[in-house]
Amino acid sequence: MSSDGESLRCGGISSRGGIPRLCCAALGLTFAALTALAGPVAPPPPGKLYHGFYFGGIGTDTHDPTEHDVTPQDVERYEETVGTKAAWIYFSDNWFESRKFPEAICSWIRQLGKIPYVRLMLRSDVDQLHGEKFFSLDKIIAGDFDDDLRAWARGAKDFGTPLLIEWGTEPNGKWFSWNGKWNGGVKVGPAKYISAYRRIVDLMRAEGADNLQWIWHVNWLDEPEQKWNSFENYFPGEKYCDWVALSAYGPTTPRMEDGAENFAFKMREAYPRLLKIAPGKPILIAEFGCDLHNKHCDAAEWARGALADIFSEKWPAIIGFCWWNEGWQNDNHKKNDTDMIIWHDANLTRVFREALARYSDKIQETPLLRNGGGG
Repeated sequence: MSSDGESLRCGGISSRGGIPRLCCAALGLTFAALTALAGPVAPPPPGKLYHGFYFGGIGTDTHDPTEHDVTPQDVERYEETVGTKAAWIYFSDNWFESRKFPEAICSWIRQLGKIPYVRLMLRSDVDQLHGEKFFSLDKIIAGDFDDDLRAWARGAKDFGTPLLIEWGTEPNGKWFSWNGKWNGGVKVGPAKYISAYRRIVDLMRAEGADNLQWIWHVNWLDEPEQKWNSFENYFPGEKYCDWVALSAYGPTTPRMEDGAENFAFKMREAYPRLLKIAPGKPILIAEFGCDLHNKHCDAAEWARGALADIFSEKWPAIIGFCWWNEGWQNDNHKKNDTDMIIWHDANLTRVFREALARYSDKIQETPLLRNGGGG
């Protein structure tokens, strides 16, 4: 999908100082009002990138982050920290908490002039490395949740304005219950994922939720690293995703020895594969990050290299990026806690501020919209 004449060009917009006023300001239309009249999110102009924000809270003895612990104040703090506005706010919609469309959080995100980006998470808890007993792929395929999915889609349709959405995040990673390992393994696991994915999308489209823009999101590395588990085997087909996305992390815990390769190494591995399976699809770096206290990798230096590479235009299909700004507990020892929150580290904060200032002319702060449908 290219940025063409149908995109709502709003050059020279300033989104600082409140809800952004677009090129239709003379008509008194805010971004929130304009999106009700326009189509899905368009890619930024060539050479520019969107910048997203994720914040999932901080894990403590009494609180387990549920990946939607974000508030308008968190958004403000983040944007003040890095010196740039975010185009979307990324959060998880966990069905063990509610199966209703998350209207409240989507509404305040829209009021900030940003796009809600929803990770639709049909799961029983936030724990990983286990199969799903309740929201299993078999039950999704059998239609056990059709009524809930239709109701969710009607909520999205009634919301009326553009939404980015993904289901089945990082299917090639064994940490999530929709990975093939937990669903019959080599012969049937990836095929079940595709069937469940298509069912969810078909149901929601049938309800007329055309404001949903579907993103298929994989991990840069297949884990387990076996041919049957390659992310290509989970691809639902071009008609079932508007954009595609990658996760590419450095070490994610203080003690982790693996994953210290630089961002460019991970992109060299995954980017050509994505281009081949989904030619012409825009690509998001939906998640990247590095633990602040890892003994084998300096988070600020890792991020410096990653941001320089992201803005280098060496991967022209990339249209946006989002750091995973979260901290959580790994065991009963605080020294082993994961922390990737940018404002917790002065060096990482400086890296982001300097990079986003240096490449400010390459950042599309305000989302562009298309008149047409689909991607």
